[in-house]
Amino acid sequence: MNVAPLGLVAAPLAASVPAQRAQASSGQLLTACRLCWENDGRLVAIWGSDERDRRRGFLLRVVLEDREGLTLLEHTLPDDRSRYPDLSPIFSAANRMQRAIYDLLGIAAESDDQRAWLWMPSHATNAFPLRRDFNGDSTEPHPDDYAFVRVDGEGVHEIPVGPVHAGIIEPGHFRFQVVGEKVLRLEERLGYTHKGVEKRFEAMSIDDGAKLVGRISGDSTVAYAWAYAEAVERCADFVPPARARWIRALCLERERLANHLGDIGAIGNDAGFAFGLAQFSRLREDVLRMNQRAFGHRLMMDAVVPGGLARDLEFEHVHAMHDEADRIARQVVRLREIYDEHAGVQDRFRNAGRATPALAREMGLVGLAGRASGQAHDIRYDFPSAPYDLLDVRIAIQSAGDVWARVAVRFDEALESSRLIGVITAALLDPATMGPVHAAGPSLPADRLALGYVEGWRGPVLVAVEIGEDNKLRRCRPQDPSWTNWPVVEHATIGNIVPDFPLINKSFNLSYSGQDL
Repeated sequence: MNVAPLGLVAAPLAASVPAQRAQASSGQLLTACRLCWENDGRLVAIWGSDERDRRRGFLLRVVLEDREGLTLLEHTLPDDRSRYPDLSPIFSAANRMQRAIYDLLGIAAESDDQRAWLWMPSHATNAFPLRRDFNGDSTEPHPDDYAFVRVDGEGVHEIPVGPVHAGIIEPGHFRFQVVGEKVLRLEERLGYTHKGVEKRFEAMSIDDGAKLVGRISGDSTVAYAWAYAEAVERCADFVPPARARWIRALCLERERLANHLGDIGAIGNDAGFAFGLAQFSRLREDVLRMNQRAFGHRLMMDAVVPGGLARDLEFEHVHAMHDEADRIARQVVRLREIYDEHAGVQDRFRNAGRATPALAREMGLVGLAGRASGQAHDIRYDFPSAPYDLLDVRIAIQSAGDVWARVAVRFDEALESSRLIGVITAALLDPATMGPVHAAGPSLPADRLALGYVEGWRGPVLVAVEIGEDNKLRRCRPQDPSWTNWPVVEHATIGNIVPDFPLINKSFNLSYSGQDL
């Protein structure tokens, strides 16, 4: 986004994609957001920081993305009585982010929706955890009286689901307004897994921060760890060894492959196709067991660290992964034929939970769900960093926006990840890629801010890292793609029947913990 016409003075920002940083007044912030929207850009993240120890009051940070890269806008609030512009009329996903900022920091937007977002009835309404003088004492517990929006009319009924569910999944409350079994409205309430992750980052060492960030959303540990590592490395103007970058890409594609295999089977099971669950669970288990042998952890947790990798790969494991990728691809192709020819599966998948391209564009749907609704965005393709600049990533794209399209994108991406794993493992066997997988970077300068941006299997993961004194973290803001995608689930469910909701919800498979820090 060209900020010059807005009167903003921009400076380069250390980030894994082209990025700039600028201070913005209220009017400039609104103008920049509108310009971004009009040029097919999107909102990536909003968060706040307590800067009173620096005599700056509070700071609102807004990250926007367009074809040119990322723009970080910073808006200063002198005190907690000040208000910042409501961005939700431009970017609907801003609503929940703004409400979460108030719950954690106590600064509010000029919005009509002032409902709490985080479920914290045991917390005081006058205590804000992300303030630097927060001491954890709860002096004013408040009741849980969340005001769900209701639909009135003859024959309209309300069905509350959750927050505790029958399966072993994270808690979320879904309130349905229905006529018969047809859904007229769905409203979500999340926030039940809040555990103070962002507060925990404060004053944490870089190495401890790497361990914590990899545990934000367990199915995306590689994406988060890589984004965090990139941000730390950018703060130090440090580039990790080439072999480490190749293995990071290998880990990311194996994470993508494992999750897509698991989801295709689970979505089939929700459509009554237990055979699909059995077959794809078997393939996923093969991938996870290979991860265990090669990296010492089924999910590859703690493999990616600032400076490179925690450990190198044995040649036997590289050979095994190369052969495994080809074997899995051949089986996925055959299983896809079975899915496509199964009348019962297609009957449940087709036209269920549609998010049209227009809706996806309006609400900023990202990741695999966005690509299933015609949004052809993928960081690996749009802003390729090493080694993706050498891999010629092929974007999987569909336009129907229903359960079938989201499954089709998963099939395509599973096959593409298998191909990429084959290319990467072949490169790792080349003597030209031999060398160290970790190097100690220089000392980190204080007051440095950088962004890491990685295309995880679910969608783009952003991690903003700000360095404090003595190589400690001052602020770390992880941003999961689920923040922007959860509201779309509400719209995609309207007009469907209640029994189809588990299928629709699973086809998005969003993270609860990832957006509840």
